[in-house]
Amino acid sequence: MAIIPARGGSKGIPLKNLQKVAGISLLARAINAARSTPSIDRVVVSTDHEGIAAEAIRSGAEVSHRPADIAGDTASSESALIYTLASLGEEFDTTVFMQCTSPFIDSASIDNAVTAVRDGDADVVFSAVEDHSFLWRLDDGATAVAVGHEASFRPRRQDRAKHYNETGAFYVMRTDGLLEHQHRFFGRIAIEEVPPEHAREIDDMSDLSLVRAIASTQETAQVIDVDALVTDFDGVHTDDGAYVDEDGNEQVRIHRGDGMGVSRLVRSGLPVMILSKERNPVVTRRAEKLHVDVTQGIDNKSQVLRSWIDDQGLDPARVAYVGNDINDLEAFDVVGWPIAVADAHPKVLAAARVVLDRPGGKGAVREVCDLIPVSNQATQQLPTRALASVLGSDPFGSAGHNEDAPAAADAHQTPTYRPSIQQQQPLLTNHAEGLRTNRKQVS
Repeated sequence: MAIIPARGGSKGIPLKNLQKVAGISLLARAINAARSTPSIDRVVVSTDHEGIAAEAIRSGAEVSHRPADIAGDTASSESALIYTLASLGEEFDTTVFMQCTSPFIDSASIDNAVTAVRDGDADVVFSAVEDHSFLWRLDDGATAVAVGHEASFRPRRQDRAKHYNETGAFYVMRTDGLLEHQHRFFGRIAIEEVPPEHAREIDDMSDLSLVRAIASTQETAQVIDVDALVTDFDGVHTDDGAYVDEDGNEQVRIHRGDGMGVSRLVRSGLPVMILSKERNPVVTRRAEKLHVDVTQGIDNKSQVLRSWIDDQGLDPARVAYVGNDINDLEAFDVVGWPIAVADAHPKVLAAARVVLDRPGGKGAVREVCDLIPVSNQATQQLPTRALASVLGSDPFGSAGHNEDAPAAADAHQTPTYRPSIQQQQPLLTNHAEGLRTNRKQVS
């Protein structure tokens, strides 16, 4: 079995175990690695924090609630392992101790280590990476002293004995030996060597920033398996630019192919919503064209997004949100699939689970729609009813948007609007209710 200790009281990075790398929490990444390991039969998270417990359950693990006396800074990981083993009501020959601070754990490496212990080749196997560093320490007089080598002798790398650095990612142990010795190291100890790219460990914010950058360039989703899609408007459906005439009227350009992608999702009954900070008729008209929900004129995207997800009866872990700027980060924390357009702000790129190849306004929406699997039977006719007025009677004033003007249907048909200067309440319009009766879950 695998046990993943995850306290809520981390000091260096508050709630470190819930921090996300490529849109997936560190805890969920560890759970995913354990569940993907063929030789692991059961995965349990030991925690003292309700938020961590909820994330563990969402990710498919069991939870062992750790008492306060073994949840403090001075409590050992072994105490959590032994307490969890005693509370299971089931015996396991082999215990796998995994840590969330290693975001790139390879299940194949874990399986190799479990096999070695199970077959009797070792009592303990831990993950390590080959290290060619020359180590030094300072003595009481602040003088540098060589550790593990002679200061006067500098052999070539290929002439030195191999050294290994413990990664902390996983430790596989005979359970009876762990219980007898009350420690993770005993008997015959072996190493499962892992490549340097799997040896990253997170201790502070600089480590977290680094692994987020690595993940954003290396982990590309071929399929985005979700039950709903939410997008920002400016910078996602558009290139975040605008044309302004001498009277202050603005025009934006959208991508015709985006409409085809959204239409495919809408016909399948998959909920789609545009969530925009701005309140402008152009956003409303585009939502009408696409037959999707729209919420606009809001400052707190996360609150509105949570409410919409609850109203739809959705699992947040199976919802995608596409954004481009830092005000989208709060929405990223709500969903399981935070997605960034190619030209998004660097902080958004680092926080995304998926980074699209296309920039905003140039097919990014179509790209994400094409990555979402839907039934081939999705041939439902789109509704043709007109959009009910959601702006009230002329909220933009007498010089506002001309309601008789054409909507922003494609790159050749651009809307004109004058932004509102009034303080207004969030605006939600449902364009897709009629399509949801036959909604199918994608698995």
